[in-house]
Amino acid sequence: MKKTYQLLYFSLPVTVIFILFSACRKINDYTELGGDLIPPIDNINTFDTTLTVYAFNDTFSLQNDSLRINKNDRFYLGVIHNDPIFGKTDAQVFMELKPEFYANYPFARRDSTKLDSVVMVLSYASRYGDTTIPQTINVYELNQAFKNDSSYLLRVPAFTHGITQLNIPGQLTDLTKLDDSVKVFKDTTAGQLRIKLDTNFARRMMNYDTSDTYRTDSSFKSKLKGFALKSEGAGNAIIGLTMNSANTKLAFYYRIPKPGGGDSLVVTYFTFNVSCNAANYVKRDYAGTPVAAAAGLTVQAPVVYIQKTPGSFASIKIPDLTALSNRVVHRAELIVEQLYDPSDDKFPPPLNMYVDAYDPSISGFYKYRTIPYALDLISSGGFNFNALGISPVNDKDPFGNNIKVWKFNLSRYVQRIVNGTQTAYDLRLYAPLTIRGKTRLSGSTTDFDIFDGAFVNSTIADGRIRVGGGNHPTQRMRLRIIYSKL
Repeated sequence: MKKTYQLLYFSLPVTVIFILFSACRKINDYTELGGDLIPPIDNINTFDTTLTVYAFNDTFSLQNDSLRINKNDRFYLGVIHNDPIFGKTDAQVFMELKPEFYANYPFARRDSTKLDSVVMVLSYASRYGDTTIPQTINVYELNQAFKNDSSYLLRVPAFTHGITQLNIPGQLTDLTKLDDSVKVFKDTTAGQLRIKLDTNFARRMMNYDTSDTYRTDSSFKSKLKGFALKSEGAGNAIIGLTMNSANTKLAFYYRIPKPGGGDSLVVTYFTFNVSCNAANYVKRDYAGTPVAAAAGLTVQAPVVYIQKTPGSFASIKIPDLTALSNRVVHRAELIVEQLYDPSDDKFPPPLNMYVDAYDPSISGFYKYRTIPYALDLISSGGFNFNALGISPVNDKDPFGNNIKVWKFNLSRYVQRIVNGTQTAYDLRLYAPLTIRGKTRLSGSTTDFDIFDGAFVNSTIADGRIRVGGGNHPTQRMRLRIIYSKL
């Protein structure tokens, strides 16, 4: 799903007629009443029924997930070699770091300079996975230059690089210490990934001059196209980095003579400034995992596997929904329960999940839309995702394990299906960064397009979960409806 960051401003009349019965809170979610009578509320007979859900696993590919992120998003770097359920992840970063100004020599002086060291500094934001295993982060020089103001597909390695490492070989990054403050010359900031580079690279940068390399941005890019960062070797975690940060930079440390004798330590930074670009490549490998075994099967799944973008999804069918007679729907919710696994402690679930609809009538390749009437606009702009229920509640499974439970509010959508004014769609459950497609709000008579600037999650890559399918023996996915007869 291409991400364009267009702001959403709409002025639509929103009319919501919704009757709340506080006594409904007393209904046990796990009771299968199948239309049995609930004690009368205000002289209205209220019923509860649960419809069977059929779930089918699948994985996203470049054909159905064309997500691009830009330099304001969180980037991920590292390798996960042993997630016992979801397999492997390889996250690579491609980026530029440049002088702040051109037509000026960026270093203090060229003569009598004594080079001390050069360090690539990356702004660390988060980690995901087993961080107790140190990782080897290698840095290479790109073979191709970035296109100005371009975004790149998350699923495609957009660049190739040389074979020579720019970093000093053998460095290990202790992921457990990235929150600690550093104490180096003119820098005591916390949250830094620091990689020492070979001083030969620094000497090359210092030997360039303003006649060509430091004259313009294009002349600089002709000599240094950018960097590729890859974790190579052992590892079982990915780390989140902020590219567009003052904490992301190349630090050149060197000494210059003092007028009265001795020397002074000086630092020059190449930064991730407004002219810089970055790209992220995240590769999933499900070979030999339960995810691979379940993906694409045409029989319904007792276990559903959801991994954050770029990851996996589930198709959901509710065939009995169209057979319901007309009634007043007080609440209709798709209930999705986490299936606890000990590996969840190292690989926790995504913060949010989302459910949308497959609409074959939409022209073009992308045929997904929001579930009609399930989203409302909020006054400040954007959508009221909280009312839909994208965030889970805490609960316990039948074995006493702490789990997450999602209850997606589909009440208005189901109401229109049972009164014959809305088509029933197959649904899709997944954990995206942003959404796109078509939507129809309450009070609207027509659809409009969503350009994917509506965030469901704030980050990519860091989250996966198993949930019960429609035929799971103890925690099955289901559509629960509370209603009154007409």
